[in-house]
Amino acid sequence: MTTATPELDVRQEIPARRHELIFATYGALADGENFVLVNDHDPKPLYYQFAAEHADQFTWDYLEQGPEVWKVRIGRVAS
Repeated sequence: MTTATPELDVRQEIPARRHELIFATYGALADGENFVLVNDHDPKPLYYQFAAEHADQFTWDYLEQGPEVWKVRIGRVAS
């Protein structure tokens, strides 16, 4: 049985809290799990932060790329 991929919609969060929520959600993932980030802009700077702090430990797949909603599947690489 496949469970639905959880979504984290940060569009209503204040910008200062968004990365904290995203990294907490990522940190709670087991190896091989993922979630879908829903954002109101391209989270490209977040990608670079993941690349710096979690190199080769995450996946990043755009599912929707604007102009009003961006969705990115972010996962933890299975070890």
